Amino acid sequence: MDSNSNSVINPDPSLYNEDLAPVPKEKRTWNWISYSMIWMGMIHNIVSYELAGSLIAMGMSVWQALGAVILANVALIVAIWLNSAAGTKYGLPFPVLIRASFGYKGAHIPVLTRAFVAIFWFAVQAYAGSKAVGAVITVLYPGWASLGDYSFWGMGLNDWIGFGTFWLLHAWVISHGMERVRRFEMWAGPLVIVLGLGLVYWAVDVANGFGPLFSIPGTLAGDEFWKSFFLSVTGMIGVLATLVLNIPDLTRFSKSQRDQVIGQAVGLPIMMTFFAFMSIMITAGTIIAFGKPITDPVQLLVQFDNPIVVLLGAFSLLIATLSVNVVANVVSPAYDLINLIPRKLNFVKAGIISIVIGVFFAPWLWFNNAGTIFNIIGAIGGTLGPVSGIMIVDYFLVRRSQYDLNSFFVKDGQYTYRNGWNPRAFIAMSMGVIVALIGLVVPSLHSLYTYNWFLGIAVGGVSYFFLMRSNQKSITTVVEESAIIK
Repeated sequence: MDSNSNSVINPDPSLYNEDLAPVPKEKRTWNWISYSMIWMGMIHNIVSYELAGSLIAMGMSVWQALGAVILANVALIVAIWLNSAAGTKYGLPFPVLIRASFGYKGAHIPVLTRAFVAIFWFAVQAYAGSKAVGAVITVLYPGWASLGDYSFWGMGLNDWIGFGTFWLLHAWVISHGMERVRRFEMWAGPLVIVLGLGLVYWAVDVANGFGPLFSIPGTLAGDEFWKSFFLSVTGMIGVLATLVLNIPDLTRFSKSQRDQVIGQAVGLPIMMTFFAFMSIMITAGTIIAFGKPITDPVQLLVQFDNPIVVLLGAFSLLIATLSVNVVANVVSPAYDLINLIPRKLNFVKAGIISIVIGVFFAPWLWFNNAGTIFNIIGAIGGTLGPVSGIMIVDYFLVRRSQYDLNSFFVKDGQYTYRNGWNPRAFIAMSMGVIVALIGLVVPSLHSLYTYNWFLGIAVGGVSYFFLMRSNQKSITTVVEESAIIK
């Protein structure tokens, strides 16, 4: 069957609808520029800024912090490229592709796990972005802070209004489907670069040149440094761990493999490193200017005591955070929920449900606890890493880059396994998760937790490969027959 065809023979209604169907060739309109801008929108946000800046606050030098960022981005882009290939070739989203390895019923477990994580991140980003909304309103209405005297469910009325406003902006962007998302990302992504360059200029000016910024010494050494270094790397990977899985949701619209490869190379490792470099330089500048690192960009803007700077800066941060939240944390759970109830849901309905659920994570109750956030980020990477490894190994090694399109949408195809469940995939996933997270519960193995994402993706993928070897002969026969038919 032609991978560019969207013809599915007699699909089961419980596994198929228009949003899950293969994207036809004529609708695959996203080029490399589209992916560059989308990634710029996803990485240029408050949480990414704070995470990069926090490396300086932890005691790293500028060069050490940049090394951690670069290593994290290299690992991410390799995993993302590998998991992008099937989505681009077949025009299918993540919730459908994962049926090949877990079975059409078993796929619901990793899909819903990933949806849960994405909605969690939606809540975190929405709350962080709402602070930018508050900063904008404070400039326009000086009495804004006094509304904080009226508090319920752990948050003042002013913060509730800011959070609600930002929530409604998300609903507006997703209300007209993926094409509005793409158009929004085309201009939202580059916007925050303007703000970042302005703040870098300020940092260089206050430090009287680049030299003093780069000369700020690190305070970590020996084992303490390396532990912090790799924990930071896995933490930065954890922020984008959901994207490694759901990247087919975006690359299914690509014109070609070349477009997604080039576009994502420009958008992720290059622009993410540049953005992190700006964050690190600016944070170093705050040490010189204020005697302490300020990693929250909204709090930094307030330090200037200039309404124009606060207004324009906060608006840029608001748009940037909205940009990442829609693509990374609304698109993915929307497709996941559609996969669960394809007869009832479409993209817009599922997206609205996702952002409603996100409110109940109540990030304002724990957001300022840095220890909690880094533990959660690490657990996310350790949990989702094995699933990424399984998907990559299934496509490239088990299936030899050949899927049977129709089997994704029927209950008696190649991916039926045992009544829709593939126990081998769950064994591999469990092994990966255990190895990745065992350091959290066994003190003597705590050092393993520093590398949890790397361990999870490796153990999950390798375990799946060997567990599937007993079934390899029949799979190979089917793949070869499929190739002959083509």
